[in-house]
Amino acid sequence: MSRVTRQAESTRETGVLYMAIELSTSKWHLVSGAGVATPVRHRTIPAGAAGALREELRRARARFGLPANAPVRSCYEAGRDGYWVHRFLTEEGIENVVVDSSSIEVDRRKRWAKTDRLDGRRLFRKLVQYWGGDRDTWKVVHVPSEALEDARHAERGIETLTTERTRWRNRIHALLMLHGVRTAITADFGERLAQLRTWAGTPVPPGVGDRVRQAWRLLTAVEAELRAARQAQRADVRAAATAPAQQAAQLHRLPAIGEGSAALLAKELYSRDLRNRREVGALTGLVGTPYDSGETSREQGISRAGLSRVRGVAVELAWAWRRYQPRSELTRWFERRFGAGGKRARKVGIVALARRLMVALWRYLQTGVVPAGATVR
Repeated sequence: MSRVTRQAESTRETGVLYMAIELSTSKWHLVSGAGVATPVRHRTIPAGAAGALREELRRARARFGLPANAPVRSCYEAGRDGYWVHRFLTEEGIENVVVDSSSIEVDRRKRWAKTDRLDGRRLFRKLVQYWGGDRDTWKVVHVPSEALEDARHAERGIETLTTERTRWRNRIHALLMLHGVRTAITADFGERLAQLRTWAGTPVPPGVGDRVRQAWRLLTAVEAELRAARQAQRADVRAAATAPAQQAAQLHRLPAIGEGSAALLAKELYSRDLRNRREVGALTGLVGTPYDSGETSREQGISRAGLSRVRGVAVELAWAWRRYQPRSELTRWFERRFGAGGKRARKVGIVALARRLMVALWRYLQTGVVPAGATVR
């Protein structure tokens, strides 16, 4: 019988050190290796310690027989630490990727072991697979520039202040309802508080009154901050001094899109390197999730992945687009498909319109072509 000599096969990429990082508040757990065919090395260093990281990289290269200048490829899961870790690793000459945690496969057993050591090994194997050509093993997060990341805090601050305003208004209403008091919270609420009467016609008890006055002072402060933030936002859009502000000003030329919505879409959505309409839909979470297996076929609804704040604004803009752009092709499509339907059909249709609108606005910013039939200020 003839014998065929076979060379040893390995998925190891020679000359590269791979490193997965499990982040925590005070320490980083490093899992390094030269590929899936070699053992891995576990070490823990203080969080953000550049000297300890360089020393560990030197020892890891020596441990796996790599040259002192061998390139390093690392990864970590996106989380509370944000992107400063990525910038830190890049400054150290490491080729890093930030991974979307929700895209990593997990064990579906009811109970499964979870430790930094085990999670690091799983992340390490995924990292080697990713650089081996399996780019679908997870989703990589696009890291924005530091200036763009900082600019997004203006709109996020407005969102936080709006939530706080609603919270304090609800707190005041809840306190007053303890004694059957119903009243509108207007600018003169502080002056009218002393004249409010309970269900029995008596003044509001002093304990409740003190809490209401405290909540009113906090509400007044939040509303003042909110007004100032919105004024700064409008001034930024009108000045158009930065690329996102220029995009926001371009969007604001279309009736139905206010300055606040335009600024949020420009900074949170359209400032990213979106390549096609599928990426626009996926980032907003307005794409369908079909379930088609065997003889079972149904639609599970939209994915709700991506940016929740953008998705909410997109649906609101879809309703406004119907009102202020009645002659546009998008509005006519909606009326043909869903206009004659019931309440549920219109709600489903408005989500579909929101997705089409986000794609149309992306093309408008990319090419300058106004959506068909739409008017411009």
